[in-house]
Amino acid sequence: MSVIEVNAPGLLTTVQDLGRPGFGPMGVSPSGAADPVALRLGNRLVGNSEAAAGLEMTLLGGTFVFPEGAILALTGADFAAELDGAPIPIGISVELRPRQTLRAGATRSGARCYLSVAGGIDVQPFLGSASTHLLSGLGGHEGRALRKGDVLKIGNAKGPFCRRTIAANALQRLQPRKVLRVTPGPQRDLFPDAAMKMFYGNTYRVAEESDRMGLRLEGPPLPAGARGEMLTEGVSLGAVQITPAGLPIILFVEQQTTGGYPKIANVISADFSSLGQLRPRDEIRFEPVEWEKARALLLEQETLLASDNLMV
Repeated sequence: MSVIEVNAPGLLTTVQDLGRPGFGPMGVSPSGAADPVALRLGNRLVGNSEAAAGLEMTLLGGTFVFPEGAILALTGADFAAELDGAPIPIGISVELRPRQTLRAGATRSGARCYLSVAGGIDVQPFLGSASTHLLSGLGGHEGRALRKGDVLKIGNAKGPFCRRTIAANALQRLQPRKVLRVTPGPQRDLFPDAAMKMFYGNTYRVAEESDRMGLRLEGPPLPAGARGEMLTEGVSLGAVQITPAGLPIILFVEQQTTGGYPKIANVISADFSSLGQLRPRDEIRFEPVEWEKARALLLEQETLLASDNLMV
C-alpha cells in the first residue's frame, strides 16, 4: 500500500472528509472539511468519490514525501506549492514519481488548501467518517493534527492517471465570497429594527480567536435588545449567534451542538465553503436572502458541481 510521509506538518493539517452529519443529538458536531466544495473538487480531479478523505492545510502548508509515487491534486487556497522545487498549480491533477516531495508554503489567498490523492487517505472511520474532530480527539489520524514523522496510508486508486483540470469559468463561479448570504435565524424577531439595520450595514472583521468551532467577528456592537443568554437549544451549522457584547459568532464545522445565545441569521448552504476560506482580519458583510433564493442558489451550485463541463 502506498503511503505519505510527513516531513513537516504545516500550521494545522488534518485528515478531513465531508463529515459525520446526523449525530448532533449525541453531542457530536459534523466536523469535516471547512471548505467542502474544494475537497469535492480535489476528489473529482483524482478520480475519487467526492466524500474521500484528504488533507486540509490551514494558513501554512506542510512538506510531504510520496515513496511509491501518487496521483494528487491541490484545491482551495493557493499555498504556493512546489513539487521537487517546480510550481504546482491549483485545480489540476498530477502524477508523482516515487520519492517526489510536495512542499506547500504560506497562503496567498484564502485560509485552507486541500491535498487529495487517488485512493484517498486510509484511516479508521469514527461514526462513519474519516474526519478529524480536534476538540474531542476523535477520527482522522489519531484524532489530532499531523506531526513530523507521521506516515499516512493511501487507499487503492480506481484507475490509471488521467489529467484533469477544473474549467476556468467553473472556478470563477465557485470563488469564495466576502459578502455572506443569510436567511433569518430562529430568534430574528427578538431583534429590534435598529439592530437588524446595523447587522446588515456593518462590516465585520474575522477575529484572531476564530477556529473550526466558530468564527468570532469584530465590529460595531449591535444595540441592546436581544442580548444575553436564552434557553439553550439546538444550533445549526452556519448559525449567527449574537453574544452579550452585541457581536456575532458564526458557528462552524466543530460547533457546539447546543447554544444559549440568540441566533439572528444563518449562513446559507451555498456559502458554507466561503466560511472555510476566511482568514483572521478578513472583512465580511451579511446580505439577507429569502428561503426560496437560498434553495435556488444551492441547486445552482450542485448542478455546476455535477456538470460534465466542470472539468476539461
